[in-house]
Amino acid sequence: MIYLLDTNAFSDLMREHPKMDAHLAGVSGTDRVVICTIVRGEVRYGIGRLPVGKRRQELQAKANRLFAVIPCEPVSESAADHYADVKLARERKGLSLDENDLWIASTALGLGAVLASRDTGFGGIDGLSVEDWTT
Repeated sequence: MIYLLDTNAFSDLMREHPKMDAHLAGVSGTDRVVICTIVRGEVRYGIGRLPVGKRRQELQAKANRLFAVIPCEPVSESAADHYADVKLARERKGLSLDENDLWIASTALGLGAVLASRDTGFGGIDGLSVEDWTT
């Protein structure tokens, strides 16, 4: 199984959320936990917006440690195809979703991954399996 961490799941890891740590410890050795380029960009952007100082340095160091051990998957052609389908389906239902979240969901679909997120906005996307690792 592949698990794609959403930005909030990655942030929960950075905050050392105990349930995230416990869930990661329970992931099988044959499973993969990954992020995607969109998540990496959102994390780097969020840290970059902070004022220069100790907190920013600490968060950057934590992020870099996690970036070093959690593989980052690119946005693939398959993800782009899913993006179009997901966005059209949501528009037809009168639902919206942040563009970055659309790309993250589409990347999960392209990878055949379970999306680890506590964001309820991902609900109702056909074929997308979402797990909240903080509950």
